[in-house]
Amino acid sequence: MTMKLTVRGIPGAHAQALRSGGPDANGQAALQQLAEGQGNPCRHCLQLIAPGEEMLVLAYRPFDQLQPYAELGPIFLHSKACERHDSDALPKWFEHLQPALIRGYGNDDRIRYETGQVVPGAELGQACRQILADPAVAYVHIRSKFNCFQCRVERG
Repeated sequence: MTMKLTVRGIPGAHAQALRSGGPDANGQAALQQLAEGQGNPCRHCLQLIAPGEEMLVLAYRPFDQLQPYAELGPIFLHSKACERHDSDALPKWFEHLQPALIRGYGNDDRIRYETGQVVPGAELGQACRQILADPAVAYVHIRSKFNCFQCRVERG
């Protein structure tokens, strides 16, 4: 039987706080700009932001507590409210992440080093299942080749 996954965008309350001018992970307000090209994924709804659409660019840390493994990086967010991605499937466009970085984390939010992989986007679902088969792994982060956080994946 294939393990079910739960794929989540960033929490809705956090996205709304950022849209309302709340500080990003660097303590700054998000930059507002128009999306250019096709490579602007919103980390809340996990959909691509259309060229010309208003978006926010900000620093994001997908961890609740500061600690050595709490990585920080840039992300994009729709300027207007959108529905949080909370699904059993990765968005179809993730197949175009070439490559994607994935790694598992324990309940202590520390990287499980043996789980780190660089994989083609089309293999992300299976790679996440493989990592999550280890009971010491609580969740997986998917990142772009530039190390930008994409989403969190848990057992479904």
